[in-house]
Amino acid sequence: MGIGGTLEYLSDLMGSRGKKHKKRKQLHTVELKVKMDCDGCELKVKNALSSLSGVKSVEINRKQSKVTVKGYAEAKKVLKKAKATGKKVEIWPYVPYNLVAQPYDPKAYDKKAPPGYVRRVDNTATTATVSSYEDPYSDLFSDENPNACSIM
Repeated sequence: MGIGGTLEYLSDLMGSRGKKHKKRKQLHTVELKVKMDCDGCELKVKNALSSLSGVKSVEINRKQSKVTVKGYAEAKKVLKKAKATGKKVEIWPYVPYNLVAQPYDPKAYDKKAPPGYVRRVDNTATTATVSSYEDPYSDLFSDENPNACSIM
């Protein structure tokens, strides 16, 4: 480390008594579904999102209409900037089909989804409530019924 590193460490230690350190922002990955028809649309979206402060990289897959933005920018700001281009934009609504309990459920299955993906759904919404139905005649002939032999 040497003397230079030691002196830096000591000066930081002594100099930061009254100062508060700012929290670092977390690195986010925001996935968007953007309707793009041509290279010009793709370039317009890429330039708009790249100009946003905190954005490190913008990846575009026009075949899937998917834009992946990595950086320190918040999802709301990225979505707002993408909508400012005039394109139809929404948060990426798909997940890989192996992460969904019932991928062929009408709520999850989407013809427009890319291959291997289904629409994101809540697991609680797909489960149905089952009410118990008790047959009154089954108790009539049961061994636990003391009057069962009088009926037979």
